[in-house]
Amino acid sequence: MLTQLSLFLENRPGALSEACNVLKRAGVNLRALALADTQQFGILRLLVDDPAAGKAALSADGFVVKENKVLALGVPDCAGGLAELFTVIDRLGLSVEYMYAFAGGRKDRAVIVFRFADQEQAAAKLTAENVEVITADMLAAE
Repeated sequence: MLTQLSLFLENRPGALSEACNVLKRAGVNLRALALADTQQFGILRLLVDDPAAGKAALSADGFVVKENKVLALGVPDCAGGLAELFTVIDRLGLSVEYMYAFAGGRKDRAVIVFRFADQEQAAAKLTAENVEVITADMLAAE
């Protein structure tokens, strides 16, 4: 499992830029991100190369930061690749809370980041089904 940082951001111009600049000054590299917003605030979800340093820098700058465990799964980067993964997820009865995706360094695979209702159970079941679970080391090598 990977450590994801989640930040609450005011929904105002410059808020996202401020968070990115804090990470820049701390030398923390972004690997993936997703942003969900409402009228008043947004939730920025980040995968970074050094979650502890990222959390410390953001917290010191006044951001409210929460750590979550997420699963990153390798998916064939072709038509139907995600549909095949959801066939397995549905058969296993796993409940997806949210997800986001990014293309990795390999052109034959995309990476989908999932937050399941029960992360430990999902990891065990998906591993048993030979679904590729991406580790932090693998992500860094992309």
